[in-house]
Amino acid sequence: MTGSQDHHPLNNLLRQLELYSKLPEFDRQLVLDLPHRVRRLDAGSYLVREGDKPTQCMILANGYAFRQKVTGDGSRQILSVCIPGDAVDLQNMFLDVSDHSVQLLTQSRVADVPREAMQELVLTRPAIGTAIIQLTLVEASILREWVVNVGRRDARERIAHILCEFAVRLESRGLADGDGFELPMTQEQLADATGLTSVHVNRVLKGLEADGLISRKRRHIHYSNWRALQDAGDFSRRYLHVSEQDTLAQTY
Repeated sequence: MTGSQDHHPLNNLLRQLELYSKLPEFDRQLVLDLPHRVRRLDAGSYLVREGDKPTQCMILANGYAFRQKVTGDGSRQILSVCIPGDAVDLQNMFLDVSDHSVQLLTQSRVADVPREAMQELVLTRPAIGTAIIQLTLVEASILREWVVNVGRRDARERIAHILCEFAVRLESRGLADGDGFELPMTQEQLADATGLTSVHVNRVLKGLEADGLISRKRRHIHYSNWRALQDAGDFSRRYLHVSEQDTLAQTY
């Protein structure tokens, strides 16, 4: 895909769909032709609030977001991170009330696709429908892994694991820079994703750096020893369901 399509706001969604299911050219064009409205929003903006009745499916054309739940006493648990190309509310295509909130981590461009248009595409084009189902199943797989991460891994493993996940997901979509990436989360947000305090997160990151597993420059994470970082995080890419050839070389 070249030319103006490279900058199409739904192009990253198309790339994501084709990670799991190669689409015929006609179906690829149908995805790009979905009616949509593009918005530019600041970090911290809410895309979805718990209890909303959705009318749109929102696609991250660029930027990052996170899913979250807030307890009755105001404590926040970050459930997953959305990267460019993610549809932040696919489950709301057929559910009438949102059961969690989605908030932007960074300034972003968001494409709003009418829910009815997405429903029609999924129900009438089997290849697209299959790819969408696969995406939702992978989202569920990621959520299961995050439950294990918070519930059964120690602090060092939790942080190393989430860094490995970022690296593989971004690499699979051509968004990493070879041996590192820009981490869009603050230490407070990492804490809310891993059930730690921001002080503990800072201590773990310094430890990973001292051990030569990563190096940091502002928010850029360079993985100095990819194999050791995976071992430190008890990380296997199996739950992400991306092929080996599309991800980081095993020799890092």
